[in-house]
This record gives sequence, structure tokens and C-alpha cells, in this order.
Amino acid sequence: MPIASGTFTLQMKAEPGLDLGDGAQTGSFRFDKQFDGALEATSVVQMISGGNPATGSAAYVAIERIAGTLDGRAGSFMTCHRGIMDGGSVSLEVDVVPGSGGDALEGIRGRMTIRIDAGVHHYALDYTLA
Repeated sequence: MPIASGTFTLQMKAEPGLDLGDGAQTGSFRFDKQFDGALEATSVVQMISGGNPATGSAAYVAIERIAGTLDGRAGSFMTCHRGIMDGGSVSLEVDVVPGSGGDALEGIRGRMTIRIDAGVHHYALDYTLA
């Protein structure tokens, strides 16, 4: 499977969340991203988070639409994010939504990893094209 890698920048806009009582609350966010590297693209992300800030534990889910070029192929696709923060432990899964690829990215499948080093966001997309 090819692995496309590079960096991305993002801008976040917080939207109203909900106070669920007993310290539990949700948050809603929009992110606009710019990818560089093997994925030259922009994306829009809708994220919902929930947890208790006092405990440092939370979870989030998000849907992202990415449009641009991947290894020279123009098109778009969507990803689904699932993140869990448990105190200092973090797990994150970012999967390509099956059937979401368009144009030259039709049939794309895969998984993306994200890491942050010294404030710089890095991605690696392990993917296949049908």
C-alpha cells in the first residue's frame, strides 16, 4: 500500500456545546486544514467532543472532507475520526470513509495517522485505490 505523508496546518472555530451536568460537557468545532506533501489538499472538519475537563478525559468524533491531489491524482474523499483521551493516554483512529472517493480518487480506502512534533502536525495516509 502506498503511504502518502506530509504536514498540515489548521484553523479552528469553536461552536456552542452543551453542559450535560455534573461537569460533563460537549464541544462542537469546525477545522479548516491545508495539507502539504504527497497530499496537496484542503479540508473541512466537523468535530463533536465530550468529556469532563476536570478529569482530563474526553472523546471526540469527526467527519472530514478532503479535496485536492493525492500523489498527483485529483479528487476528494472523506475521513472519519475517533479519538479518546484518558488522562495522559491518547488513542486516535482516522479511517477513509468507504465509497466516499470522487474523480481520480474513486475507490480509495485507507487509514491516516496524525502526530504532532514541536507544534507541527504531520500525517501519513496508508491507502489503496480500487
